[in-house]
Amino acid sequence: MGTTPLSTATKADIITPSSEATIPTGSVGFVRPQLVRFDEPLELTSGQVLPQYELAVETYGELNAERSNAVLICHALNASHHVAGMSADNPRDVGWWDNMVGPGKAVDTDRYFVIGVNNIGSCFGSTGPASINPATGKPWGAAFPVLTVEDWVRAQARLADYFGIECFAAVMGGSLGGMQALSWSITCPERLRHCVVIASTPRLSAQNIGFNEVARRSIISDPQFHGGDYYEHGVVPVHGLSVARMIGHITYLSDETMAQRFGRQQREPGHNGAFHYGYGVEFEVESYLRYQGEKFSRYFDANTYLLITRALDYFDPARNHNGDLAKALEPAKADFLLVSFTTDWRFPPERSREIVKSLLNNQTAVTYAEIDAPHGHDAFLLEDARYHAVVQGYFDRIAVSLGLPERRLTTGVLA
Repeated sequence: MGTTPLSTATKADIITPSSEATIPTGSVGFVRPQLVRFDEPLELTSGQVLPQYELAVETYGELNAERSNAVLICHALNASHHVAGMSADNPRDVGWWDNMVGPGKAVDTDRYFVIGVNNIGSCFGSTGPASINPATGKPWGAAFPVLTVEDWVRAQARLADYFGIECFAAVMGGSLGGMQALSWSITCPERLRHCVVIASTPRLSAQNIGFNEVARRSIISDPQFHGGDYYEHGVVPVHGLSVARMIGHITYLSDETMAQRFGRQQREPGHNGAFHYGYGVEFEVESYLRYQGEKFSRYFDANTYLLITRALDYFDPARNHNGDLAKALEPAKADFLLVSFTTDWRFPPERSREIVKSLLNNQTAVTYAEIDAPHGHDAFLLEDARYHAVVQGYFDRIAVSLGLPERRLTTGVLA
């Protein structure tokens, strides 16, 4: 397989904190990622080949002797392998799904061995556009190969081989992560028992592709983009990245949430008591979006944004089956859990119901929950008691079927 471990995936990934450190109830504690190197070339859907690559990974819990309790967590657009716990280098850096994964939580690390993986093409440690192209000795930049969701799944399957995992108890993800979980059920049907797809879709609508294109165009049109080779110029297309994030952020929130947070509230007037009408920041929502955009431009890579949004656009399992999603899902052998949120207009419940209907047509076991939540697409990241109870109940059932230990009750966590 040609893998070279740069560190060992064991309990050693959970860092023992100093005596002064406080670990919240239900947290996996302080964690540090590891890199796993793959020297065997990865053939991509585009026909291109990635000669070698590294995946950044975090693990929580312990793999049992049967290697049957592993759960793979797939991330969304701007997330990473840091799923749970606190970064050993920055305790304020808490995993993006920390409210879901940990001891006694819905995905209980007292019972499950959870793997958080950063996809190739990303900018959080795995091989991506800012990495060195071995053929040139320079950053890949715009020359980095085009990627698809299926490419990520194949890379993740190699990671499973590295850990000696033949079959995951579950593959799970929200949004783009849910697309990966769905692809796992088709691409590697024998390698997962359960598929958990949250706030996702079997394909993007034309409107969603349009949002992605406007965001990409803002980056490409930035004078500092330099055709994607801005690394060599020592610059970052900050303005383009900021606008791209602002566009995306609007689509993640519901109208109700934005109205509650900001309404039409304007900033404080000037020193003479008058508002300065024009094109500056006047409304609170403008200030919020600009802040989010500027923050994003400081930590995210522009080429990564282009790659991942294109992978989102390309995903469509039914494309090679004349649009028949049930036909595309025929290879799936896993049981499914799907969750959607009523105010998610980016990936609305209708798209999840479409997956459910196709699975039922195939007589595939599926559980579906539609949560009435006001938070829009971002609801999948938030701590809603009904949502977490659904996920926890489903993973409790998986644990029973696998003969895993009973849940240890933890204060403040649903039991």
